[in-house]
Amino acid sequence: MTHLFRIRYNNTQGTLMRILMAASRRGLPMPYVQAMPFDGAHEARLLLDVSDKQVAQLYRDWHGTVDVLAVSSMQAAEEGWDAAIEAGAHMPPASTRVDAQSRSAIA
Repeated sequence: MTHLFRIRYNNTQGTLMRILMAASRRGLPMPYVQAMPFDGAHEARLLLDVSDKQVAQLYRDWHGTVDVLAVSSMQAAEEGWDAAIEAGAHMPPASTRVDAQSRSAIA
């Protein structure tokens, strides 16, 4: 079952990597990953095909991660992601804006 996870976190060194490692060490493919500033913190969105047991394990890992503020998820079908996945999309339905601060961090 495909889920879209939203993880709010403080952007300190290594936090995003720890969030991603919780999924990658389970061998879960990540067809979509997005991290961006959100409401004074940051938010990572991950699209993962997981079982109910894996959802519980990921929640436990992310809640135990330093600087993770909140974790939520929904089935991808609820947001129209299932049709986009079947069509082969690897990007979100709406494009995101890259601001000057993000661009300088990439350089």
